[in-house]
Amino acid sequence: MLLASLVEELDHTILQGDLHIDITGIAFDSREVTQGSLFVAVTGFTHDGHHYIQKAIELGAAAVLVEKDTALEGPIAVVKTADTRQALALVAARFYGHPSEKLNLIGITGTNGKTSTTYFIKSILEQTGHMTGVIGTIGAMAGNQPLKTKSTTPTTPESLHLQQMFADMAELGVQDCVMEVSSHALSLYRAAATRFKIGVFTNLTPDHLELHRTMDEYFEAKSMLFDLTTDYNIINLDDEFGRKLANKVARYDAKLVTYGITDEATIYATNIQYSPDSTTYVAHTPAGRVDIRVNLPGLIYVYNSLAAVACAFCSGISLELAAAGIRAVESIKGRLEVVYQDEERKIIVDFAHTEDSLEKALSTLRPFTKGRLILVFGVYAAPGHLGSGKRESMGKIAAQHADFCVVTTDNPKDQDPDAIIAEVSAAVSAAGGHYAGIVDRKEAIRYAIENSGKGDVILIAGKGHETTQIIGKTEIPFNEAEIVNEIMAEHTNSTPKKV
Repeated sequence: MLLASLVEELDHTILQGDLHIDITGIAFDSREVTQGSLFVAVTGFTHDGHHYIQKAIELGAAAVLVEKDTALEGPIAVVKTADTRQALALVAARFYGHPSEKLNLIGITGTNGKTSTTYFIKSILEQTGHMTGVIGTIGAMAGNQPLKTKSTTPTTPESLHLQQMFADMAELGVQDCVMEVSSHALSLYRAAATRFKIGVFTNLTPDHLELHRTMDEYFEAKSMLFDLTTDYNIINLDDEFGRKLANKVARYDAKLVTYGITDEATIYATNIQYSPDSTTYVAHTPAGRVDIRVNLPGLIYVYNSLAAVACAFCSGISLELAAAGIRAVESIKGRLEVVYQDEERKIIVDFAHTEDSLEKALSTLRPFTKGRLILVFGVYAAPGHLGSGKRESMGKIAAQHADFCVVTTDNPKDQDPDAIIAEVSAAVSAAGGHYAGIVDRKEAIRYAIENSGKGDVILIAGKGHETTQIIGKTEIPFNEAEIVNEIMAEHTNSTPKKV
């Protein structure tokens, strides 16, 4: 594609060179530059792409897109624009032929519940016979096939990788794509130039305040998804910020559909019944009512599956297929996932890493715990007062809802794990909780198991589906399901019963 065509939609200035040259690829990482590429110099949090322009040229870049005045020797085209991060999304979408417009793209945002909502919607769409793609925390799939990607971001890929994934999906025959959209992605324009037919909002609770600083800023970041939707906005009306968002988007062209557990919402639940392994309720919609069974316990999964029912309604999918799709989801990796169970104890892994999600996970398990509810958890948070606030509140919730806490590491990264554990432990103690502090997360899990008894439930919270732990700058293998079963095998001298 000609460089002139790629930058046509940008407000830009030509600093030097000829725009009538053929561009064979795009890169924002100089290591990914190939002959004939356009290198986009993005200013990041720790690295400035402008410092790698010469390296990109040496590797064959034919042109560079910058946001700072740049003069280069030789026949290199240099184009300047105000924001290269936003421009990257626009040129990537244009290079790949605006692939999101070829998909029925559904975006899901919110603090908690994005992943389970994604998998409920995916399962419903698959009931229609459509090949469905997923992009999110647990990975990217085209149908049942893992999608190759260069992305290293945990939830929403960088815009260039995202547009390439959309193009790959369209080529593979994917018709529908369900995508988790993080606040980071929206703030950093990763989803810019993407067209969503449906947007879903789950909830908003404190998280990522090291980036957004206040809940109002966090809300504004999340609400950016609904500036990109064309057909429907589906919003949790029982959430404080959901009601605020519903009022905001009511004037938008996309139709507003709300969900909740009161009949104020467009789609709502009644007759909610919980068991240790499932939840049932009746979903009421403008198209009628249907019995829903979710193979996960707890109110949070009522909300997340209701969002999926709403998505089915907006997509013209029958209520019977919606119910079948939700029922077909037997489990979701790292979401109240039972990784070991015998007549003595049950051990569960969950991604709960915010105050709200931890409280909901513990509250869900409490009614079905005959013995003690034992919590193994760590807290990763930003340095400074924001991190201290989160560690204090997480410790308080742990003390209030668990009978015993084993405070350990999560992904401490460059922070001092002993200092983190001391701060969380102090919060547990101040709230009247009982605890042990163990830095090594595997040993913390072992301690919880060895100190559990008949009827106890152990919740290992914070990492869920993750299979690595980041200590300093080192990422080590850390699969909690495997670790639990390894420890149980040592204790029983037999093959443990996996569930």
